[in-house]
Amino acid sequence: MGLRAGQGVLRRKPIEMIQETEGGKGEQLTRSLGLWQLTAIGVGGIIGAGIFTLAGTVANEKAGPAVLLSFLIAGIASAAAAFSYAEFAGMIPKAGSAYTYGYAVLGELAGWFIGWDLLLEYTAIVAVVAIGISGYFSFLLGEMGVHLPAWMLGAPGTGEGHRVDLFAAILCLLIAYLLTLGIKNAARFETIVVGLKVLVVLVVILVGFFHIKTGNYSPFFPHGISGAFAGAATVFFAVFGYDAMSTAAEESKDAQRHMPKAILYSLLISMVLYVLACLVLTGMQNYKDIDPESGFSTAFKSVGLSSLADVIAVGAIIGILTVMFTFMLGVTRVWFSMSRDGLLPKWFAKTHPTRHVPTRVTWIVGGASALIAGFLPIGEAAELTNIGILLAFVVVCIAVIVLRYKRPDLPRTFRCPAVPLVPALGVVFSLWLITFLAWQTWVRFAVWFVIGLVIYFAYSYRRSELGKAQREIADLEDREGRL
Repeated sequence: MGLRAGQGVLRRKPIEMIQETEGGKGEQLTRSLGLWQLTAIGVGGIIGAGIFTLAGTVANEKAGPAVLLSFLIAGIASAAAAFSYAEFAGMIPKAGSAYTYGYAVLGELAGWFIGWDLLLEYTAIVAVVAIGISGYFSFLLGEMGVHLPAWMLGAPGTGEGHRVDLFAAILCLLIAYLLTLGIKNAARFETIVVGLKVLVVLVVILVGFFHIKTGNYSPFFPHGISGAFAGAATVFFAVFGYDAMSTAAEESKDAQRHMPKAILYSLLISMVLYVLACLVLTGMQNYKDIDPESGFSTAFKSVGLSSLADVIAVGAIIGILTVMFTFMLGVTRVWFSMSRDGLLPKWFAKTHPTRHVPTRVTWIVGGASALIAGFLPIGEAAELTNIGILLAFVVVCIAVIVLRYKRPDLPRTFRCPAVPLVPALGVVFSLWLITFLAWQTWVRFAVWFVIGLVIYFAYSYRRSELGKAQREIADLEDREGRL
């Protein structure tokens, strides 16, 4: 397949052109991440506040003890997309993830819109997570008798005297700073913090196990099987994160072998912890008595272990911190990849001369997420998330099916099982979850879509590196034809 394959907005970047080309044209990232560092980044993105708060919310309001099945259903649906991501990650070990995969298989316009939407989605997730950490931080300070001025405790409209969520904004900038230090140093920090987070979760599970009362599991389906499915739609957003991790493929030492494994390992580890945590939570306390906002804290207090509440709060802070790291890493690598391809100004793709990381876009994302976190209530910030990630899942799953039939000859270090059934399940489940999103989310998406459309046709279409290469070939063929 040459550069002439696909013209206009449907032009596709040949797989051979975007497969690993060390020392090739354009800015390059440094390959320094091993299998377990990649897995840690994935686990860091998947396990966040959900294990401490979302499980309790769904158990109390929707599923009861069947929250266990809610996580399993969401995990199976997420696995369908994860298998598709794993096949692409082993085949195209370059930065960009869903953007790059969509560009290669479905065309430039499809790739552009996935990348364009992920820029907003990932940035907003960083901001939402920062706001969540800020809440836990305020709780801990209050427990220690420290009371900060009201003006710095939240965005305008979130409480009396609130002007800015200063801690959340500063945290976004600190994560950006960490990422500018170089991927090796940043990943080392992430691996250590993820290890601490998993340790806290294991302590909570092991201690809680000895306080389980089997009677609390009855009735298992207080709201029927439909309650478990409704819960799955909610907790689905706690079982992705590997998609952002896959944007670091170009910084993996052996991406074609390690990326597929890291995607599947991170999802498997996270699902085991989620399931065990749900068993402990609903076994310690009747689902009706579980606090929707601090499930584990109230559960441990109910059995006389209130001293663990502070440990859980610290664990939640650590857990959310790693989510920020993973998604800020993701958005900067998508932006870097789009800029290197010419769809956004090349200035953004400039990397640091010694650290070889895209410092310019990292600081821009850090600043943007800090503004969102500092001045928007968490509900409004959360409305900016979710739809883009689900659409990315749809694109990647469809692309796996299309490429399997169009290019069966391509070498694949990992093959998604049962194609087209497994990726088709990923498409169906993602589209089903999209129907649960609020109308405000669709309005936001439409506005962002129109802005992206204007930028693409006003700038990206002409500046695309692929488009330039195709025009050069066309001009050369025309000259040869006239001769």
